[in-house]
Amino acid sequence: MQEIKKIVIMGPESTGKSTLCRQLAAHYNTLWCPEYAREYLLTNGTNYTFDDLLTIAKRQVALEEMYHKKVIESETSNLLFVDTDMYVMKVWCEFVFGKCHPFIIDRIAKQQTDLYLLCNVDLPWVKDELREYPDLQTREELFHIYHNLLTNQPVLFEIISGTNDERFQAAITAVDTFIASPKKG
Repeated sequence: MQEIKKIVIMGPESTGKSTLCRQLAAHYNTLWCPEYAREYLLTNGTNYTFDDLLTIAKRQVALEEMYHKKVIESETSNLLFVDTDMYVMKVWCEFVFGKCHPFIIDRIAKQQTDLYLLCNVDLPWVKDELREYPDLQTREELFHIYHNLLTNQPVLFEIISGTNDERFQAAITAVDTFIASPKKG
């Protein structure tokens, strides 16, 4: 069975994560796992609770596992791009509620990600019905939380900045470099 390399795109809201996932999956002829939180919040509304975040986290894990199997079955690529993971859920829980579900902490200890692409906040914020933080100061604070989290973990990551086109090119370079590296994750 082929070993699937998982690349997670993360960062504050409105930093082009979903767009980048779609672009990279198309470029590498593979699949990408969407962020379950969007579906959940569109269905249930944006007045979420701490327990809702646990539900979202569990369904995100299940969704990622489903896409992992689909990539294996497709036999076209060994890459899976994932829009968010349990680090994002941890930051979300702690930023909004000041605490984190043990399930999320346990999943972080078990998750195996080969490369993180951390999207910077240098794109203009785009309003949609789910976004909560239009002010740059809050988005910068969240970016620094993500950056510090990744810096203090034994994970590979690259910061992705610039316009959408620049981000796409920087992400391709980061993924190609990762693929070519003799030490892959």
